[in-house]
Amino acid sequence: MTTAKTAPGSEEKIYSEKDLVPILETLFSWRDGDFRRRVPHAPPGILSEVRLLLNEVADRREHLANELVRVRKEVVREGRFGERLTPGPGVGAWAESVESVNMLIDALVTPVSGAADVIDAVAKGDLSRRIDLDRSARGEVRRLGKAINGMVEQLALFNSEVTRVAREAGTEGRLGGSANVRGMSGSWRDLTEAVNTMSSRVAAQVRDIAVVTTAVAKGDLSRKVTVDAVGEMFELKNTVNTMVDQLSGFAEEVTRVAREVGTEGQLGGQAEVTGVSGVWKDLTDNVNFMANNLTSQVRSIATVATAVAQGNLSKKITVDAQGEILQLKDTLNTMVDQLSSFAEEVTRVAREVGTEGQLGGQAEVTGVSGVWKDLTDNVNSMANNLTYQVRNIAQVTTAVANGDLTRKIDVDAQGEILELKSTMNTMVDQLSSFASEVTRVAREVGTEGQLGGQAQVRGVSGVWKDLTDNVNSMANNLTSQVRQIAAVSSARWAPRASSAARRRCAGCRASGRTSPTTSTRWPTT
Repeated sequence: MTTAKTAPGSEEKIYSEKDLVPILETLFSWRDGDFRRRVPHAPPGILSEVRLLLNEVADRREHLANELVRVRKEVVREGRFGERLTPGPGVGAWAESVESVNMLIDALVTPVSGAADVIDAVAKGDLSRRIDLDRSARGEVRRLGKAINGMVEQLALFNSEVTRVAREAGTEGRLGGSANVRGMSGSWRDLTEAVNTMSSRVAAQVRDIAVVTTAVAKGDLSRKVTVDAVGEMFELKNTVNTMVDQLSGFAEEVTRVAREVGTEGQLGGQAEVTGVSGVWKDLTDNVNFMANNLTSQVRSIATVATAVAQGNLSKKITVDAQGEILQLKDTLNTMVDQLSSFAEEVTRVAREVGTEGQLGGQAEVTGVSGVWKDLTDNVNSMANNLTYQVRNIAQVTTAVANGDLTRKIDVDAQGEILELKSTMNTMVDQLSSFASEVTRVAREVGTEGQLGGQAQVRGVSGVWKDLTDNVNSMANNLTSQVRQIAAVSSARWAPRASSAARRRCAGCRASGRTSPTTSTRWPTT
């Protein structure tokens, strides 16, 4: 039997082993980690006070254990890094334990939270955030912070360089820019070099296209786009080269027809330009229509003039005509019907054509600098502006290749892109002006019969000036030829009329009678 005595100075009390069994069993439970167990009862006296103290210790221990379980669930399972242990009623080591655990959580959670904030900022496009590495940061925590800060710095450097190149190429139109790869490595360096490769290739392609379109605008059709290209750039390259080929073929055919008809006098020539449509087909058809009309009209006039020269007055000009050609037709037919008034009619026609006809009308075309210099806007980033600029130019050049001269490059641009834009728009305007003038002269000469018409296209050079000069030379030569035919026809009739008058008055000289047409008396011999 075990006994327990009371404190000195009080009445001694003896406890049996049975009285200590609940305390012992409770201690066994605590040892095994069950802090929910309490000392259920104890005899009055000091053992009762021991029971109360032991239960208070169990309460504080259970509170600490429950807090640890709760915080672990909040942090590990729920991801709430702000949770901490709630202090219990105890002081001293109890409070220190709670504080120590909370400090440990702070030390582990703070770097992770900082890293999460920085990564979240990076995901949102904010590259200004960094993990604050104070002197207390050591070991893995410091290594994590330095790694994340290094990653953000690499991203910031890459973003800064790519943004600069995109702004220079896509907004300011300064092609050929490259991103600086200094301080980069691994994938960041590969990405930067890929951007530089893209920038240099696009610059080479756009500059080559600009050179060719500038040459076309100046009348030089010998240049072609030769730079390597794929995708939409390859389509644009083929479109521009096709346009140059079609323009060259059209220029050669129009020059040939103009030379044959206007200089060599070979009527019936036709321009043959394969693979064209739109305005180019209309221009070719207009030139051919003009040549056909002039051929029919001139040959009909030539037939009648030849018949008159041979004394055959039964022929008439029956070909359809308008304008000055119609006047010439009526004049020749009137010459056949009324030979006596031929000279007067020829004089009237000469006066109307030579004095009142206002031949050689000019179309006023403004200088090529006009609207081209007004297009100085940007085109967006290299990833977006450059893709929008390169697709608007392709639409305009495709339209030009299809003969549609109403389209303009209206995308905003600056720098070299603006020069390309201005050059192509200038080319479109000059081609449109040339087409308008050639069509007008073809209509006046070939359809309305207004001889002497002249095409005037300002601000052109090279092939365009040669084409304009050839068309004007053809019109001048035809005008001179038709008018010369008219003059020759008039001159051949005048002598025959004088001989007939003399024969009718042969008897007047012998009889001394007056001439039927004058009051003059013939002298007698």
